Amino acid sequence: MKKKITIAIDGFSSTGKSTIAKQLAKILGYVYVDTGAMYRAVTLYAMQHHYIDGHHFDVRKLVDDLPKINLNFIFNPEVGFGEMYLNDRNVEWEIRTIEVSNFVSKVAEISEVRHKLVEQQQQMGRNKGIVMDGRDIGTVVFPDAELKIFMTSSADTRAKRRYEELIDKGLEVTFDEVLKNVEQRDHIDTHREDSPLRKADDAIEIDNSHLSREQQLEKVLALVHQI
Repeated sequence: MKKKITIAIDGFSSTGKSTIAKQLAKILGYVYVDTGAMYRAVTLYAMQHHYIDGHHFDVRKLVDDLPKINLNFIFNPEVGFGEMYLNDRNVEWEIRTIEVSNFVSKVAEISEVRHKLVEQQQQMGRNKGIVMDGRDIGTVVFPDAELKIFMTSSADTRAKRRYEELIDKGLEVTFDEVLKNVEQRDHIDTHREDSPLRKADDAIEIDNSHLSREQQLEKVLALVHQI
């Protein structure tokens, strides 16, 4: 494609946003940015410094530490995408645990955190030719994106996918635990005051509850080529 565009993919947790975004970026030769990984990395930092756990969340200390948090994506040719680095350390595996998932929506609610990360994300996409997925890409980060997609599917379907993914990684979790996490994150993401998860007015909704990865990719590629 000669014309480079910005592709914004939003949606609920575990809808396969990252999967389709990675596929698109590879096919189109675009840069892929997983904004969820950025929020997960900040969450991991908060956990490591004991600012958040199941009983308390010291928001002030995390906000004060934001200048100390350095986030980078470094491309790994073995996996075919950029992995998340927190203060020069690869944390790609650590940020995918259920423990981080349990707190990430609370961290993402903090306006100062969102402001810092949105600013970085907009810088990453200033030259277009980018596929970015998250919760507020089409509404806040790139409201003028040429293609906006909103991914959705049932909570049970998403929990099943997430559960199988975690089991494949060798993590010990139960389906009920994962389903509870999915439902909690849905509630927090859609009810937070700052940039709540919502479908942009001009976004195209794709319910992939009954779509294979191949069918999903075909559908999205068709939308890309229409532009």
